[in-house]
Amino acid sequence: MTPEEHAKAALDLLDAEKTGKQIGMLTLRHPEMGMDDAYAIQNEIARAKAAKGRNVVGWKIGLTSKAMQYALNIDIPDSGILFDDMVFETGATVPKGRFIQPRVEAEIAFVLKSPLGGVDVTHADVIAATDYVTPSIEILDTRIERVDRATGKTRTVFDTISDNAANAGVVLGKERHSVDAFDLRWVGAITSRNGEVEETGLGAGVLNNPVESIVWLARRMAQYGQSIAPGQVILSGSFIRPIECPSGSNIHADFGTFGRVDISFG
Repeated sequence: MTPEEHAKAALDLLDAEKTGKQIGMLTLRHPEMGMDDAYAIQNEIARAKAAKGRNVVGWKIGLTSKAMQYALNIDIPDSGILFDDMVFETGATVPKGRFIQPRVEAEIAFVLKSPLGGVDVTHADVIAATDYVTPSIEILDTRIERVDRATGKTRTVFDTISDNAANAGVVLGKERHSVDAFDLRWVGAITSRNGEVEETGLGAGVLNNPVESIVWLARRMAQYGQSIAPGQVILSGSFIRPIECPSGSNIHADFGTFGRVDISFG
């Protein structure tokens, strides 16, 4: 893809977000596109949002579980960018119509106290750079059609990455813990919708340890000349399958002694 095609795809995705009308798959429009193209489109979206006054508050990591990697036929995670207008308080209600097809995932969020970057970042570096960890819910949305109506083809990871890795929002719990206060592999959540349990999972589902997810992100960003800044939030990856959230959904993620997070959809 050319830089002009990257910019056009980004504008189309931004318009879909604004209007609530999905666009067709970019991989059908550009069958030659690859991973670098997808991240280039994502970065064009970030530049456009920054030009309108939006600030980056963190990053999300996706496709960290084997189940999701198998589903999309890819063997590495992906990442997206968190902006300041994506942050919701626990217990809040998302206004009706804010998202197109919202879904949620339960995750462990990291908040950094010092910069993190470089191709040689280690597990110990992540521990040293982390201010605290907290329970969280990621809100997903798709500005690209999941299935092409004409061909029946499903979107690929390149479509998803272009679409900011499907990120739309983040809800952080009130609890803050030292990164070594819990064995994060055993931190899990029971996630319910309207009082019924939909999904359960453990932190070990995220690359065997959510800390390793942050290692992956820092190393990937270094390849693009980027790093993680102090104070930024990192969603380390979901250990449950996405839960559909039509209007009227009330979501409760119970992380046990680690905390809880709630969000409703108007």
